[in-house]
Amino acid sequence: MKRYVLDSYALLAYCEGEEGGKAVAGILKKSLDNDAETFLTVVNWGEMYYIALREGGEEKAELYRLTLEKYPIDIIDPDKELTLQAARYKAFHKMSYANAFAAALAKLRKAELVTGDKEFKALEKEIRIFWI
Repeated sequence: MKRYVLDSYALLAYCEGEEGGKAVAGILKKSLDNDAETFLTVVNWGEMYYIALREGGEEKAELYRLTLEKYPIDIIDPDKELTLQAARYKAFHKMSYANAFAAALAKLRKAELVTGDKEFKALEKEIRIFWI
């Protein structure tokens, strides 16, 4: 079964109806149909929420949160293994700490990272990336 990790870029693209959001919608449909597993770290979930809150207020942030709850996205709390891998990515690559968690989860779950964030370019040889 295909496995995907979503980052906040992918979540926001979907929720805001951006072009890349169509690909995310396809992945979410596959998850609903049990044709794929979809993962997200709680760190990236929180990043999506704070961006929506900052840019659109409480109503927008809650709308996005409730929209995403409709899908079988497995939200992962970081454990020591995930946190150490994220720390390694952050230490040696120019990327945000939240992005390091998404990349670490993709590596550990042997999943494809869904994103449009160019910070992940440096990791293309280490993890599979589904560019939106």
